[in-house]
Amino acid sequence: MAMSFERKRQLGYRMMMAPALILMGAFIVFPAFYAFSLSLTNDALLGFAAKESSFVGLRNFSRLFSDPLFWNSLKVTLIFVIGSAVIGQFVLGFAAAVCLQRDIKYKSIFNAIICLPNAVPEMVVGFLWISMYASGDYGTLNRIVAWFGVDPQQWLYTFPLFSIIIVNTWRGIAFSMILLTSGLASIPKDIYEAARVDGATDKQIFMRITLPMMMPTIFLYMFVSTVTTFAIFGLVYTLSRGGPANSTEILGIYIYNQSFTSFQLGYGAAVAVVSLVVSMLIGFLYVRALKVEV
Repeated sequence: MAMSFERKRQLGYRMMMAPALILMGAFIVFPAFYAFSLSLTNDALLGFAAKESSFVGLRNFSRLFSDPLFWNSLKVTLIFVIGSAVIGQFVLGFAAAVCLQRDIKYKSIFNAIICLPNAVPEMVVGFLWISMYASGDYGTLNRIVAWFGVDPQQWLYTFPLFSIIIVNTWRGIAFSMILLTSGLASIPKDIYEAARVDGATDKQIFMRITLPMMMPTIFLYMFVSTVTTFAIFGLVYTLSRGGPANSTEILGIYIYNQSFTSFQLGYGAAVAVVSLVVSMLIGFLYVRALKVEV
């Protein structure tokens, strides 16, 4: 029996989605299930467990929830995400998007300057800011603050987490600006013109028109930025490797240390599973509480 046009179209859609689904299964779903299975064992890189691991059930998870270093890494991660993604990148990116909506000279140059950090790989950004934060008189930042009479600082030791938040904020402003600019561009201009005819001020237009109509885009950005920042590893590892005294040990660094420094693959996999669950929970809360379709 011949297929109807609608069924052929649906089949065509499924065939176009098949490569993406296969890649997601190979690089996301399968590794997640493998990590969960590994977390139920005592697999290791050294010792008897490296030769033949055994099933230990939920022992790794029990150890994890009683480990103060895990709770410290979770706290550091949440501060890092809120400080850089939710506050820093959003505020500066939104401000840049609003300003660049106006007719200003050299707009393309400002766009290029803001977007440039996002084009640089994490590791390169890390080494770049290491030179910025270098201690002594030769550090770039110390030279700048010396103009204002401030003594040289060891920035990554005196203000470790705050310094890394600044770096990640600087790197992520471009993504925030681009996404929020698309949201601003989708607002009909007629609404602004009607509001100005009615005598609305710029502040009233922003608070009662721009901000409410931007909420879906804002929360989409918050969702994407929060989840991606939660998974950052290379930038923090390059800058501080989790130090000093675990003050910048985010979950990614903690997983790496447990898996490849302490050689406990099973325990490291358990932390990775918990990290995945926390990320999924954050995403679920965003979508459910804010009722945004993504």
